[in-house]
Amino acid sequence: MTDPVYRSADAAASIAAQYRDVLEHWPVARTELHVPTRQGSTFVIACGPETAPPVMLLHGSQANSAAWMADIPLWSEKFRLYAVDMIGEPGLSATVRPELDTDAHALWLDDVLAGLGLSRAAFVGTSLGGWLALDYARRRPGVVQALALICPSGIGRQKNFIVKALPLLLLGPWGRRKMWELVLGPKPEVLPEAMRPFATLMDEIGKATKPRFLAIPQLTDAQLKALDMPILAIVGGRDVLLDSADTRVRLQRNAPHAEICFLEEGYHFLPNQTARVMAFLERNVSSPRN
Repeated sequence: MTDPVYRSADAAASIAAQYRDVLEHWPVARTELHVPTRQGSTFVIACGPETAPPVMLLHGSQANSAAWMADIPLWSEKFRLYAVDMIGEPGLSATVRPELDTDAHALWLDDVLAGLGLSRAAFVGTSLGGWLALDYARRRPGVVQALALICPSGIGRQKNFIVKALPLLLLGPWGRRKMWELVLGPKPEVLPEAMRPFATLMDEIGKATKPRFLAIPQLTDAQLKALDMPILAIVGGRDVLLDSADTRVRLQRNAPHAEICFLEEGYHFLPNQTARVMAFLERNVSSPRN
């Protein structure tokens, strides 16, 4: 059976080994869990006070839970964090990719929450993880206490980035670097210490995996209007994958209670949002775990 995530078995083994090395730099004490689900094993990193309000962290595509390492020190001070490796992505969860236009991912998250002993939680999601959080919130509104979304798919129009990306991918390492600059923004001359292990891992993931080139289901106006939980949406005006202006307009029209942070010069990768998300969580997530 063809692996939907990795280009080869050797690539899969290499990324898994590098990811485990990166996790050795996790900034706080952690517990690693392997939760059985109907889609296969799901890898979860738990950290923060065990009795604190629970927050689920859902990373984006072409990534894994190492994406949260810069955010973990602050958020884990007051919240019990569960960083979930999404199925079908280059983490340590099952390499299966159910269709996005079904309830398969919601059922999978049902299993994850049950395995963690949670009946309710706040969700923080970025990019495809933002869509995952939105999809779950619309299907399980009573379970999702609050939504913090960073450049989320599923609201604004999806841009046809593949037209720009494919020619660059044919140009080898240089083209791949240029493609990532369009998505992530110019690479800083000096990376923050906390980001270096993850940045190296991301470079290797780009070479070893098969990107998802597919349409992400959008929530309808009615589905957005039904989201009555607190919402924070952080989007970038220079996002080449998603129409952030459309995201802002649709939220303003259909979820007027949502807090929207529109960063005019922001790309699809929006670093340094740790404090903003923390403030939102502190205002909206304070009830007991269950």
